[in-house]
Amino acid sequence: MTLIAAERIKLVSTRSPWWSAGAAILASVSLSALIAVATAKDGQIGTVASTQFGYVLGMAVVMLMATLAVTTEYAVGTMRTTFMAVPRRSPALIAKTVVVGTLAAVIGLVAAFGAWAISLVLLPEFDLSLSGLDDWRHVTGVGLVYLIAAVIAVSVGTLVRHTAGAVSIVLVWILMAEQLLQLIPGVGAAVAPWLPFNAAKDFIIADGSSATGPFGAGPWASLAYFALVATGMLAVSLAAARRRDA
Repeated sequence: MTLIAAERIKLVSTRSPWWSAGAAILASVSLSALIAVATAKDGQIGTVASTQFGYVLGMAVVMLMATLAVTTEYAVGTMRTTFMAVPRRSPALIAKTVVVGTLAAVIGLVAAFGAWAISLVLLPEFDLSLSGLDDWRHVTGVGLVYLIAAVIAVSVGTLVRHTAGAVSIVLVWILMAEQLLQLIPGVGAAVAPWLPFNAAKDFIIADGSSATGPFGAGPWASLAYFALVATGMLAVSLAAARRRDA
């Protein structure tokens, strides 16, 4: 049995991922529906990008799922068994990251297309067709962002190990910390392009011609930066796992 298969069995054999998937999809679609209703009521213009404004709630649930996939194993002791079977540790953690990230990407795609579809129904007066590359990026990009966000969450879980601490860090980071930093006078505007989840938002929401991201190179550069941060965090967490007791 490969490490990927073993991690897949461990993940899908519990109820938590299924509940998390349903909650993430429901949260994203429900918030998008509310935004669509508000858009119609206030006379605003609906766009394909605006159908994805609810992605953050779903991402929060997905990151909780990814964090728990690691911290729960440390709590119940199965991580120690895994590391006894795979003494190098990194391959096992990478396999877990691949499995969790793949599930996160699938959840993101389902949530994104669900949000777009319900907005299509609620806002028939606007052209929400996926007629260009930017339109497809707005929708399918959610899957990529969820995947990378899951990598960050696995890294945090591996570094912190304790569920309460890891979950707190993840939630404060994505729902509060970056937003508060951007409100600091004289600092917010300078640091905003370098905030990872702000870069992820730019990738999903920004227009293709926008000078977004830390280098002002557009949405895809923002995604590359977000992925670079996740890769760096994963590398640090793998190094820490090799040096500490399970």
